[in-house]
Amino acid sequence: MMIKTMWKKYVNRESVSYIFFGVLTTAVDWVTYTILWRLGADYRVSTAVSWAAAVLFAFVTNKLFVFQSRDLTPKLLWKEFVGFVAARAATGVFTMAAMIVMVDGFHWNEFVGKVIVSALSLVLNYVFSKWFIFKKPGANGTKGN
Repeated sequence: MMIKTMWKKYVNRESVSYIFFGVLTTAVDWVTYTILWRLGADYRVSTAVSWAAAVLFAFVTNKLFVFQSRDLTPKLLWKEFVGFVAARAATGVFTMAAMIVMVDGFHWNEFVGKVIVSALSLVLNYVFSKWFIFKKPGANGTKGN
């Protein structure tokens, strides 16, 4: 009974599409990272550039498909974009710091670190997007955007 209740609450169009586009965003991140890494770029540079590419992809897909924020008025679009980039910058700083700690500090394989950081960032980014950036009017006790 409890599993059925949790399933109904958490498995829906929004969560499934977030995971789907999160996987695609992660693919953008990883493909960009791998290309730069294979070209000889330092892992820190590769991490920063791949993060920026993924953020741009994620903003468009989260806005339009996941949270269905279809209002394209410049004021709201700018507010959402700035909030989205700020939240992603916070998780981007986390990503960079965590990669440095795991690769330079713990001497872990950089791809092991990338897997761990990607999973944690996926969860953090969903929370930021749902509760602070693409909130619906009346959701979470707020008046909306």
